[in-house]
Amino acid sequence: MALTTLDPRTALVVIDLQGGIVALPTQPHSGTEVVGRTAGLAEAFRSRGLPVVLVRVSFAADGGDLVPGRVERSRAGGARPEGWDVIADELAGHPGDILVTKHNWGAFHGTDLDVQLRRRGVTQIVLTGIATSIGVESTARAAHEHGYHVTVATDAVADADPEAHRGSVERIFPRLGETGTTAEILELLAKTDETR
Repeated sequence: MALTTLDPRTALVVIDLQGGIVALPTQPHSGTEVVGRTAGLAEAFRSRGLPVVLVRVSFAADGGDLVPGRVERSRAGGARPEGWDVIADELAGHPGDILVTKHNWGAFHGTDLDVQLRRRGVTQIVLTGIATSIGVESTARAAHEHGYHVTVATDAVADADPEAHRGSVERIFPRLGETGTTAEILELLAKTDETR
């Protein structure tokens, strides 16, 4: 499904664009490209008085808040470098933005994201971030389950695993909502201005 509309109260929800994640190698877009496109969207949302939510993932040094349960792949635990969980400079420093800290893949479970969005009358979210198949997809699934309209900016998401990225963009996101490029989203925002 192509991008068709943005609700009057749409929020930009940015997933894990922070020091330690943006520095990782990703495909098909670099962390720098994802941050740059997201910053453009954030500026457009802010200029229209629409919410911008910056989500970061962070864990206690002792790993005590890591999600429990048996897994076949090891989890990245232990000490993180200084600044690992600090929001990218291009996005930080805007006092009106909402900052959400999560300890899971998705941004809804165990956070106040849903409350923050509902208090502002938000009915739709536009998602950007890293990694497409982990934090972004988990958040998109939960947003859909919470009844939000979901849009994913396909050129403002990236993943370490290109196959996982492609699977999310081509198979999962179209079942949860709509997808479009940052240019298409910006164009739709401008059209929405004309109808206000």
